[in-house]
Amino acid sequence: MTLAKLAQVLAAAGSSAFYRQKLAKVGVVPSAIQSVRDYIQRVPFTTKAELLADHLAYPPFGSNLTQPLGAYTRFCQTSGTSTGQPMAWVDTPESWSAMLRCWRQVFHAAGLQPGLDRVFFAFSFGPFLGFWTAFEAAAADFLVIPGGGLSSQARLAMMARYGVTVICCTPTYALRLGELLGTEGAPAASALSVRKIIVAGEPGGSLAAVRSRIEQLWGARVFDHHGMTEVGPVSYESLDNPGYLSLMESSYFAEIMDPATGVEVADGECGELVLTTLDRLSCPLLRYRTGDWVRKSTSSGRLLLLGGILGRVDDMVVVRGVNLYPSAIEAVVRQFPEVVEFLVEQKKIEAMDEIELLVEVSIPQDSAVIAALATRLRDAFSLRIPVRAVPIGSLPRHEFKSRRWQRA
Repeated sequence: MTLAKLAQVLAAAGSSAFYRQKLAKVGVVPSAIQSVRDYIQRVPFTTKAELLADHLAYPPFGSNLTQPLGAYTRFCQTSGTSTGQPMAWVDTPESWSAMLRCWRQVFHAAGLQPGLDRVFFAFSFGPFLGFWTAFEAAAADFLVIPGGGLSSQARLAMMARYGVTVICCTPTYALRLGELLGTEGAPAASALSVRKIIVAGEPGGSLAAVRSRIEQLWGARVFDHHGMTEVGPVSYESLDNPGYLSLMESSYFAEIMDPATGVEVADGECGELVLTTLDRLSCPLLRYRTGDWVRKSTSSGRLLLLGGILGRVDDMVVVRGVNLYPSAIEAVVRQFPEVVEFLVEQKKIEAMDEIELLVEVSIPQDSAVIAALATRLRDAFSLRIPVRAVPIGSLPRHEFKSRRWQRA
């Protein structure tokens, strides 16, 4: 099936001005690809930098379109790149429906029950792909309740009033809402019917300390999911495989490769996730370097990501010879429930990268928590990371993707 689908997406790419030019430069004729191995060896990677350059050269939607512009009915855009420039993405009804089918797999894998579950979407709807595809897919089987334009307290009140059983949000916002439960103006967890929380948008859903904290606050099971605007919904956590993300292999041809060599990594090793979209044919991507750092697992006969998304390839920072990822720092911080919020400040000191951890602690005078956290960080990374307490409420709060790593 994969080869047949690869042939289909290659044929679609032949109608894309972006890919006609890209493949012609390396002498690849899409119809000449006769095997999966041939595809891997001959078709070059696609990068986000190439897509951004194409969007700038052919505004506003770029040239990677396989249909006349009038055939496209759905619009979304990325949350931004390292340059701050978001990319617009458009879809035909057929490609949009393919992504809705992917989201229905996410809900099915989490054990949601059509006709019984009530799903609350705890975010303000903007041009981000995940909001709309998740909501529309859920509406085919469940009562869906949008929570846009409301305060956190109002959202919690709606969940209690309408018997919500499932929440969709980011891990950061699940923590924020959970910490409000039982406070002034918010219902207690016992007044809610929430039993499952599907999180996406950042790595926290697969971090043991983060998901444990969320589940403790809510008394509900956390399910991780990941996707991206450029490709769509990609993976999901299921009831029978906690701690893993399962790739939707019927919708994506996935590779996990060493970013330095471009060679597929062995089972159990980490690498960059590379995806080819098999069903989103109106804006196809061939061997797209996602920038997601993952650990490969094939022992079950399926391609799984052990520990979910471990970080971003371009997020790694070297501090005094130690490789650090933001998700690794968060995994340690979340072991301390006394930490209400945190921020990592990165700066150059004499041409060397250094970081400091700023934390809001529920008991500001409790220096023992600060000392214990500093010790835990040192033990985890063999590195001394300064930890400084700041006043409660002084660090930014996030509803969507968190920004807890600040570069000076």
